[in-house]
Amino acid sequence: MNVSVENLAPCKKLLRVEVEAQKVDEAFEKVTREFQRKTTMPGFRPGRAPREIVFRKFAVDIRERVRRELLNDSYKKAVDDQKLDVVGPPDIEEIQFNPGQPLQFAATVETAPEFELPEYKGIPVKREARSVTEEDVNRALDVLRERRAKYEVVERPAQTGDFAVVTYTGTCEGRPIAEIAPATKGLTQQKDFWVDTSGQTFIPGFAEQLLGARAGDKRTITVTFPADFSTPQLAGKTATYEVAVSAIRQKVSPPLDDVLAQAYTAPDIEKLRAGVRRDLENELAHTQEGVIRNQLIASLLNRVNFELPEGAVSQETKHLVYDLVQENSKRGVPREKIEEQKDQIHSFAERNAKERIKVAFLLQKIAEKEDIKVSESEIKERLRGLAALADTTADKLEADLKKRNGLIEIYDQIMNEKVFQLLQQNARIEDVPPGTLSTNQ
Repeated sequence: MNVSVENLAPCKKLLRVEVEAQKVDEAFEKVTREFQRKTTMPGFRPGRAPREIVFRKFAVDIRERVRRELLNDSYKKAVDDQKLDVVGPPDIEEIQFNPGQPLQFAATVETAPEFELPEYKGIPVKREARSVTEEDVNRALDVLRERRAKYEVVERPAQTGDFAVVTYTGTCEGRPIAEIAPATKGLTQQKDFWVDTSGQTFIPGFAEQLLGARAGDKRTITVTFPADFSTPQLAGKTATYEVAVSAIRQKVSPPLDDVLAQAYTAPDIEKLRAGVRRDLENELAHTQEGVIRNQLIASLLNRVNFELPEGAVSQETKHLVYDLVQENSKRGVPREKIEEQKDQIHSFAERNAKERIKVAFLLQKIAEKEDIKVSESEIKERLRGLAALADTTADKLEADLKKRNGLIEIYDQIMNEKVFQLLQQNARIEDVPPGTLSTNQ
């Protein structure tokens, strides 16, 4: 087999491959014999039909199978012989393929970038010197109390912090709000709607006008939508609401006692407090690791520059654009608005795609240099944990991942974690006062 390699770009090569005519004929003979063994034809015992008759009858199928097997095998051998680190599928152009003739084809492939690793041990990073305080624990316990709070009906006027249960209808410019903004039916009318009288939710200025109201009261409320209101059709406009109050409810949080602890499966309040402190410490450690990881990534990216495979960047960009569009849609951003921002979305996605791919190549090269491996048992353990979260079995999850070649993602996740552990263990960490680092570090 003859192979030549031509450089088309820093990460793109053209392979020209020629397989000898003898190998082509041997492949035709092998496949034809297999068809012959499995074929049943009238007048012949199973598997004993003459080769020529079988070949004529199944010529198209035989030719396609020979073609497919020869292309696959010779392409893989060419890549191995040339020691190419190919990323992504090849673009194969068949040039010549017939019995009695050499198979000739060209394969355009993208390859991993070639670069020298920068120094990755001893990278300086900063970490805020934080610890979990009693105030932190108390705030977390208050959150747990809030989750168990009850909302009791009170027979008094609404005070700040109460919840008014109301039924309302709204108009703007003399018309139902839904006629002006069809997508906002909830702003036109609601029944038994809870309004936080502290004014932290719903339309600005609405809740404050319910202070002092009692169950059974009716009020006319006028509000002006902010200039930057999420619904452009209503921005800056004034609306009038006819409101009927059906109940006033006061939030009552339970005391910090053993009863509360047992509601969270702790035997007593001290055990709950200890568990909360442990969770906060784990969360703090995770956050600090994330900050250090971001600094390590930024430092690595700044220490080396190399070309990236265009196809890989394009594919990753498409995935990120899709994710961004889906995220915006879930947040209620109108499709027209998304369409207006498509250039910015694509530009943002492409920048992030390039950064992700560059980091992936850097981590892979560090793993190779440090001989970092991922064992099958580690993959199995990760699958068991993921399966428990997804309420399925590890075997079923593994089967589903294999169908879409997803096990490589699990492998990469574990390998990257190991590489980051190595980088962090060897980093020069400087503790700095709290509040020193920006949130995006």
